[in-house]
Amino acid sequence: MDHLKNGEVNMAITFAGGVILGADSRTTTGAYIANRVTDKLTRVSDTIWCCRSGSAADTQAVADIVSYHLGMYATMEGKQPTVGVAAGLFQEICYANKEQLSAGIIIAGHHPSHGGSVYSIPLGGSLHRQSYAIGGSGSTYIYGYCDSYWKENMSEADGIGFVKGALREAIKWDGSSGGVIRMVVLTDKGAKRLLFLPDQGYEGPGDT
Repeated sequence: MDHLKNGEVNMAITFAGGVILGADSRTTTGAYIANRVTDKLTRVSDTIWCCRSGSAADTQAVADIVSYHLGMYATMEGKQPTVGVAAGLFQEICYANKEQLSAGIIIAGHHPSHGGSVYSIPLGGSLHRQSYAIGGSGSTYIYGYCDSYWKENMSEADGIGFVKGALREAIKWDGSSGGVIRMVVLTDKGAKRLLFLPDQGYEGPGDT
C-alpha cells in the first residue's frame, strides 16, 4: 500500500506585521484521495507553526518531536524560542534521517525581538531562510506567479491575497492539490486562522 502523502501545496510569507502560512487540504494515497480536508498547518509553539509536505506520517512525527523540545526549551529557559531555534531543530532531525524521511517542512513564526521570519527545509535536510517559501508538488506551477506578484513588506490584507492567489493557481493546475485553503496569520497579537472554501470561489468564510 502506498504511503499517505500530503500531496500538496503549501507556503509561508513574511509581511509587515508578521508571517502568513497557507496550504491546501488534499492528502493522497497513490492515485486515490484519502482525505479532502487535511490540516497541514501544525502548531509547534505559541508563536511558531509549520507547513508539512511529503509523507504524512514522517512530517507529523518530526513536528511532534520538535514541539516537545520547544516546550522543554520554554520551560527551562523561561522564554519563548525563536523561529531560528525551531528551524535548527527541524533541520537537525531531517538531515540526520534524510535517507529514511520523505519530509519537506516550512517553518514560520513571529518573535517579539526578531519579528516575522520564514525558513524552508526541502528534501535532503538543508536549511534556507527566505522572505517567502513554497513547497509540495503544486509549488512547481506557481514559481512564476510568486515572482511576478511578490512584494516585500506587504500589508496583512495584501499578504492574504497573495497567498490565496498562489494556492488557487496551484490547485487549478496540480492534480495532487485541492480541497479548502487554510491559513494562519501570526503577529504580535497571536495566531489567527482563516478558511476559504472552493464552493465559494475561495472567497470565504475567512476567520474561523
